[in-house]
This record gives sequence, C-alpha cells and structure tokens, in this order.
Amino acid sequence: MRRRPQMLTAFSDDLRLASGPAAQVVLAVKAVEADSQGTVLVFDDQTGAVVDLDLRGSVAEITARFPDSEATETVAEAPEETTRPRGRGRPRLGVVAREVTLLPRHWDWLEAQAGSASQVLRRLIDEARRADSGQAEARAAWGRSYRFLSAIAGDLPGFEDASRALFAGDLDAFGDRMDRWPGDIKAYALRLAGPRSETDWT
Repeated sequence: MRRRPQMLTAFSDDLRLASGPAAQVVLAVKAVEADSQGTVLVFDDQTGAVVDLDLRGSVAEITARFPDSEATETVAEAPEETTRPRGRGRPRLGVVAREVTLLPRHWDWLEAQAGSASQVLRRLIDEARRADSGQAEARAAWGRSYRFLSAIAGDLPGFEDASRALFAGDLDAFGDRMDRWPGDIKAYALRLAGPRSETDWT
C-alpha cells in the first residue's frame, strides 16, 4: 500500500518559499538558508504545526531522510491465503485490526446486539459520522489554520478578529479580516481552513 507523503509549506517571513513533499521543501529551504536574512518557518499541511527540519548533510543524505512520495511505499506482508484463488463469498475489505478496550457493561451491550462486536462498532461509527455532518472535519481544519496563524501572524492587525471569524466557521469573514495581510499568509490560512480533497494536498 502506497504511503501518502508528508506535505510541507515553507515561509520566509511572510512569503511562501516552497510547497510540496517533504524532500522537495527541505531542499528548497537548504538552498536559501545561507542567503536568507529573514525567518524561515516550515509547516505541516496536515496539522498546520511548525516542523523542525534537519538540514545537515548533502542533498543525497537529506533526500534519504525525507524520501520522495513517489518512491516510498509501505508494503504489508500478505497473508498466505491471499495468494490462492479466491473462493465464493464477499471479497476481503480493507480491515485494520487494533485493540479496543471497553468496560464490562459495554461488552455486555455489544454481545446483545445483532452481528459481531466489530460489525456493531463499525455501524455505530458510520452512524456517528453521518450525524456529525462534517463538523469534526471542519473543527480540525480550523485548528490547522489557527496553529499556522499563531506561529506566523500573531502580531498582524486584526488577528483576534480573524480568529473569532475562523472558529465561528465564517470563512468569508475570516478572509475579509485578513485582507490587509500578506497575500501568501492569507492564501495558506484559507487553504488550511477550507474543506480538503484528495487533490488539495498533492
């Protein structure tokens, strides 16, 4: 299974320096490190948090520490039976086995439900996700954007007003509060705060 790369964005003061897979951004930061007179900060696109980079060594050594996404794969050893012809019945799903710790009353309730404990838990999670209507994802996006802004824009005028608009979920007002800010900061903050798709972070 191919592992998604760590995607980073680097800023030199208020200008976006580079965006992309970790190896690409690290090399871009190293290239300007000696000449840059400002502060260089690198952010994780997934979390909005500042990332500390190890810039020591040659280009090859850095690339080895931050492998390119296209060359990196996580390979899981297939169970022996998957190499045999598939018989009748439902195909295997992408199920991941992990430990779940519950109190006795929770196990008692699960055992009284129709289906296995795993089936019941999956059904409950799916129902909770539907009921959530994307609110959890939206809150995570607001948190990403706020972490970025706290690190780079805390001293800019209107920061508190922008933060209030962000956590109110009013992205139009959020953008308006940043109108007088540097364009690259505003654009990245809105990108982190908005809905994500598979193409947003590639």
